[in-house]
Amino acid sequence: MSDTLIIPTRISVIMPCYNAATFVGEAVNCVMNQTYPDVELIVVDDGSTDGSVNVLQQLATQYSERLSLLFQDHKGPYPARNVGLQHARGGYVAFLDADDYWSPDALKKLAVAMDIDHADITYCGWQNIGIGAPGTTPHIPPDYSQMDTAAEFLRSCPWPIHAALVRREAIDTVRGFSERHFSAMDYDLWLRLYAHTQKLARVPEVMAFYRWHDKGQISKIKWKQVLNALQVRRDFVTHHPERVAHLSKIKILELSEGFLLDEAYRAYWQRNLVDAHKLFRHAFIRGLWKTSDLKYLLPALLPSKLFQWLVNVADNPKGKRT
Repeated sequence: MSDTLIIPTRISVIMPCYNAATFVGEAVNCVMNQTYPDVELIVVDDGSTDGSVNVLQQLATQYSERLSLLFQDHKGPYPARNVGLQHARGGYVAFLDADDYWSPDALKKLAVAMDIDHADITYCGWQNIGIGAPGTTPHIPPDYSQMDTAAEFLRSCPWPIHAALVRREAIDTVRGFSERHFSAMDYDLWLRLYAHTQKLARVPEVMAFYRWHDKGQISKIKWKQVLNALQVRRDFVTHHPERVAHLSKIKILELSEGFLLDEAYRAYWQRNLVDAHKLFRHAFIRGLWKTSDLKYLLPALLPSKLFQWLVNVADNPKGKRT
């Protein structure tokens, strides 16, 4: 791929920040030092109490011509992103959290792909880093344009929030983030964008880095994330039947409703028993099970502590502690 920009279009980067004083300076500098020639950064502080505001004010002074600093009461990252969108002036939009970062040429390569392929969304590979990361192997997603894209998007969220560049017209058409399902709002956005446009382009390089830490990330609240992700799948199938018309009803159920029980078992075998308890209960209530599943689902109808005790007893029949 050539790295020549046909018509440089301003990129608006939107960054929510909540108590990220440790990392936000690195994230801002990452944006300001991108090799792309026209980048503006809109930071929306979400009611930080840890010194983030002081760091951001110093950075706003340093980058006064390209950094806008906005404030809101603590409402969460997705409302903050919508506030940022209201102030964005670029023709392309990217999202970066205050604790993540990109390679220096990430925006340029995504923008070049946007121009060359006449795409509405370009995306790249990513890597988890930090303590507690669920695997740190670099990941390059497939070329979805060469696959059954609807099925693949239903199977899982195609990329994290910071691994894509979106044409502003497309994101305006779907009215930004819906704010309906808190821990799956990025997944919801990608599904709704796909319903609107199928013009996707991939940059097969790892350029986005997701930092794991102990600051209460949404990604760590697994059972809520699973239930929210299930609901946005249902919404996609309900509101955009034309996108899944080629799939059988059994396949649609497997990719949507079947996801819940799969994730319940995943949590159970990993002994994430709080998550397993919640997800097994929801699967039972919705009737998403076979007779062979009942030996796992029925104990989950008990209170959480009793469920965990039973599993621990089964793991240690002689009463030994792990």
